[in-house]
Amino acid sequence: MGVTKQKWARLRAWGAWLYPGAWLRPQGSAGCGACAVIRAGSGERVAMAGYSVEERAAPHSLEYRLFFKDAAGRYISPFHDIPLYADAGENVFNMVVEVPRWTNAKMEIATKDPLNPIKQDVKKGKLRYVANVFPHKGYIWNYGAIPQTWEDPGHKDENTGCCGDNDPIDVCEIGSKVCSRGEVIKVKVLGTLALIDEGETDWKIIAINVEDPEAENYNDISDVRRMKPGYLEATVDWFRRYKVPDGKPENQFAFNGEFKDKDFAVNVIKSTHEHWKALIAKKTDGGEISCTNLTVSGSPFCCSQECAKATVDAAPPCKAANPIPPEVDRWFYYQKN
Repeated sequence: MGVTKQKWARLRAWGAWLYPGAWLRPQGSAGCGACAVIRAGSGERVAMAGYSVEERAAPHSLEYRLFFKDAAGRYISPFHDIPLYADAGENVFNMVVEVPRWTNAKMEIATKDPLNPIKQDVKKGKLRYVANVFPHKGYIWNYGAIPQTWEDPGHKDENTGCCGDNDPIDVCEIGSKVCSRGEVIKVKVLGTLALIDEGETDWKIIAINVEDPEAENYNDISDVRRMKPGYLEATVDWFRRYKVPDGKPENQFAFNGEFKDKDFAVNVIKSTHEHWKALIAKKTDGGEISCTNLTVSGSPFCCSQECAKATVDAAPPCKAANPIPPEVDRWFYYQKN
């Protein structure tokens, strides 16, 4: 089952032509160079920055969950317990990788689940996979979220005129390494794009892994335009059209799809961090969001490690991954407007 070696060889060659320096591999597979993520029989995997992850149920199933542990092996929430900053003095932020580059499974932090594990998004009872809208194969960056941020659906953004999408702020990491699901990396923020997704503000932070060999050459959004010509335009095109195969209209953008610079992006992150602080302190109504955490001082939602372990133990044990539906490899072609 799955993709043949010959097919992946063709995809690697195609990907190297379209996005030089990149390479393809099966959906969410292990292996990230020096930070290789190893699947153990128990479903536990080693992650970066002292964190580890534990899989429950079968990948590509409705029950699949990826729980997080800290360096001491204690269960934590990646939404609430991983700090915003990796280095506040240098404006370096933590990023939780939800979707490795080139893959299609729409994985996300489960904001409504206790401990907020990563799960695959579901719509109308079916697992979600993003379509391949030519020339893009899956996600064209390592995609994830910055912890301890929240785009408040009750707050109208002064820049976009739309309310937040009720999620942590999203990150597109543009470095050369293909990360693994659940990896926690340190990123340098370069800029942002303001997507308006079905009437909601959905900021997309553009960043690069500080461990990338060329990270020192990237300090602002203009460096991306100079060093990776066409990548920002491809990013706008990807977000504009990725829902079209599902029968949705093209997405819109604030600022006519113009990318804002590093300083603007950092201010957006800081604003969403303030909204998160109000959420975790119960100073604003989070609705169905689970604010269960183990480390946030003064939060009324703190729980014990015993309670956290019971949450994980209640999930089904790790199983072999289900096959990816063959239609996920289908290509869609559209005339650009």
